[in-house]
Amino acid sequence: MAITGPQADDDMLADFSKRLVDTGGVGKTVYVGGSGPAVVLMPEMPGISPDVLRFARWIRDAGFTVYLPSLFGVDGTFPTTEEGREIVRRACVSAEFRAFAGGGTSPVVTWLRGLARTALAECGGPGVGAIGLCFTGNFALTMTLEPAVIAPVVNHPSLPLDDPGGLEISAEDAAKVRERIERDGLKVLAYRFDDDRWCTGRRFAAYRALLGDAFDGRVIPGETANPAPPPFFRDVVACPHSVVTAHLVDQRGHPTTRARDEILAFLTERLGRDEPGPG
Repeated sequence: MAITGPQADDDMLADFSKRLVDTGGVGKTVYVGGSGPAVVLMPEMPGISPDVLRFARWIRDAGFTVYLPSLFGVDGTFPTTEEGREIVRRACVSAEFRAFAGGGTSPVVTWLRGLARTALAECGGPGVGAIGLCFTGNFALTMTLEPAVIAPVVNHPSLPLDDPGGLEISAEDAAKVRERIERDGLKVLAYRFDDDRWCTGRRFAAYRALLGDAFDGRVIPGETANPAPPPFFRDVVACPHSVVTAHLVDQRGHPTTRARDEILAFLTERLGRDEPGPG
């Protein structure tokens, strides 16, 4: 079950269809929109905010079918600072997630791999894209153990919270991921701000040590981040962090919008698409 609080904002989600997707006997709410090859977009902490939905619409409008699972928080809203802290606390003690060092791969990834299989069966194409954000950032990498996933994007991964140089993955899964990426020639696209204290340069170095040249880690100056993000990001995150959501500046040519466009181009290269993307 998703970790939820008050009622979701259905108006914010009206242009997506709401479904219950069951994989392995576990059902979760998923919002689906668009047409073309499938992309699983996982929400950042503290949930499917209007900024996450904006990013989902950009992906959808670029010619893809977006699958946006509800994993925590209140769908379609910006929580207050205190509500956001409570969502984080509940996620950190949930059996679905491994928020701290030594925990290994989060169990929820098994369900997400099933969602990717479902998405490929429904949409067809060469495979599925997977985009993780913040708390779910590394999930895009561990989802590559599902053969359907061929376009992983790891955005500002924050886990494990207590080890700036660690990766949220078991040693066994890390070896399997490296083997799969080498065997199939996959690339892993990743983003962070240079002064992000939740996703540090040490973490990107750990990715490169694991994946070698298959890891394309791109770093954006923190001074370019949106200076007025929503309250949770201002008060709890308290540093440049969410490249394509809360800290994005929606201006042509801005480093964060270039990152968004690079992600869309990566998906197009790996998956193809039905319609031209936004100019």
